[in-house]
Amino acid sequence: MTLIGKTRIEAFLAAVGKQCQPASTLFLLGGGALELLGGARPTIDLDYVGNDLQPSGLQRLMIQVANEMQIELEAVPIAEFVPVPANARKRAILVGEFGNLTVYIFDPYTIALSKLDRGFDTDIEDVLFLLRNQLITVEQLTRFVDTAVSQANRFDLDATAMYRHLEIVRQSL
Repeated sequence: MTLIGKTRIEAFLAAVGKQCQPASTLFLLGGGALELLGGARPTIDLDYVGNDLQPSGLQRLMIQVANEMQIELEAVPIAEFVPVPANARKRAILVGEFGNLTVYIFDPYTIALSKLDRGFDTDIEDVLFLLRNQLITVEQLTRFVDTAVSQANRFDLDATAMYRHLEIVRQSL
């Protein structure tokens, strides 16, 4: 497993942007997204909003380029894992234009919710990164956690674990 950092991610995006259809859009999640936001921890894969059961033309191209560059790529149907907060797309962060490809970081609150749900040490570090860089606030994240927990049974979320992970984040600030 090869770690990928910002330079390789940007090279991948540039290669995809050269070959994709004009006005293509990509939303990134996970460690790769945080790496592009200035995170210091390289990642093992590049997660993006998508469905690997019904790949689009852009996804097929991304898979081809990722295979050529030996980058682990993962489609994440995020709305199936956590309740995506209202207005999530409005909170997306523009990374930039890579040829025909416009790249965004998906809503940082949705990213934080997914990380609080899983709760690995690296996930807690990622939520702390989002907070320390003022990409999210504890108050708003707490409101979104409350909303997510109210729908926990629909998303197979562990409410107790999410609150425990949120408390770990609070204590670490």
